[in-house]
Amino acid sequence: MGMNSVTNIGRNGIQDWIIQRATAYILALYTLFLLGFFVTTDVDYQAWSALFGQGWFKIFSLLALLSIAGHAWVGLWTVSTDYIKPAMPRFLLQAACVLVMFVYVVWGIQILWGL
Repeated sequence: MGMNSVTNIGRNGIQDWIIQRATAYILALYTLFLLGFFVTTDVDYQAWSALFGQGWFKIFSLLALLSIAGHAWVGLWTVSTDYIKPAMPRFLLQAACVLVMFVYVVWGIQILWGL
């Protein structure tokens, strides 16, 4: 098992393609919802707090956060495997990206759920 297969989230290009498309749709829906919220609401602290106080929106936000991480990972993996041929530098870059994404996801969960 090579380093390439260890750092690949999908087993083949079709799975990566599906992950990219599914996460793109989730992020598009989240963005459209927030745009609609900003256009139709006089956004102040109370409105923003009320929105994020609803369980369904916390779950939607968590799904968007996880989608950002999944979408970014597939994209970064694809670019790094295309342009960085030596295995060790590619692995180190991919490991750094995973670490940063993990920190952001954990931090986002802490913010969303007040942990």
